[in-house]
Amino acid sequence: MFQIIKRLWQVNWAEQWQYRANLLMYLLYWLVSPVIYLAVWTSIANQKGSVNGFTANDFTTYYMMLLICDQVTSNIVIHSFGYKIQDGTLSGELVRPIHPMLTNALINNIAFKTLTFMGLTPIWIILYFLFKPDFSSVTVTGILLAIPVMLVAFVLGFLLSAAVTSLAFWTTRVYSIHEFYYAVLLLFSGQFVPLTLMPKLIQDIAQYLPFQLFMYYPIQLILGKLSTQQIIQGYASAGIWFVIAITLFNWVWRNGVKRYSAVGA
Repeated sequence: MFQIIKRLWQVNWAEQWQYRANLLMYLLYWLVSPVIYLAVWTSIANQKGSVNGFTANDFTTYYMMLLICDQVTSNIVIHSFGYKIQDGTLSGELVRPIHPMLTNALINNIAFKTLTFMGLTPIWIILYFLFKPDFSSVTVTGILLAIPVMLVAFVLGFLLSAAVTSLAFWTTRVYSIHEFYYAVLLLFSGQFVPLTLMPKLIQDIAQYLPFQLFMYYPIQLILGKLSTQQIIQGYASAGIWFVIAITLFNWVWRNGVKRYSAVGA
């Protein structure tokens, strides 16, 4: 199995390098919104002194950390896999002795993520010197607590996105459904603004959804803004949603493959 994983990594790594322009466009797409939010909210906070208790530095540190957390936890499975069900190219992968989604597609996402991190690093450093954030609240303990959460959040997000993508077995085209899912994710993950600045209804709903684990929760861990009880609750939520995501994906995939008719093959 190790040799299979190694070979899949080599193939996907080489493939990512072949589409450098596409990689750059994805990176810019991911950067635009957080950077705009960073510039807008820091400007407002500088003019007013604070926004509901959030200072300009609070917004700066939040969105600087969001750039990292978003890169770690996000995935492109809808773009790297959705079309295979639609055009029938999945047929060739189904006859291989590996799971098409949990091996090839997963490794493709990791290879993509590795390259985007290489592009993000110099941009993040430039933003650091432009906005000069104060990261004095960041501790080694907070970082160590956030790392496993972000890794679990990546797998969790991958499984949920894979489950939505696998709906293509029924609908053939699934991009609109996935866009709706992604819009819900953005609303409850804390990308627009920190969840504490959202209406209380949104905050209450977010506590029962997995999306805050993708960005808001690890950011708060890194910035040292969570109590011990909140940390325990977050870890427990991650574990529960991980089990739910595995169960959901397995059910959708197993039943979807039974309906697969190799459209376009």
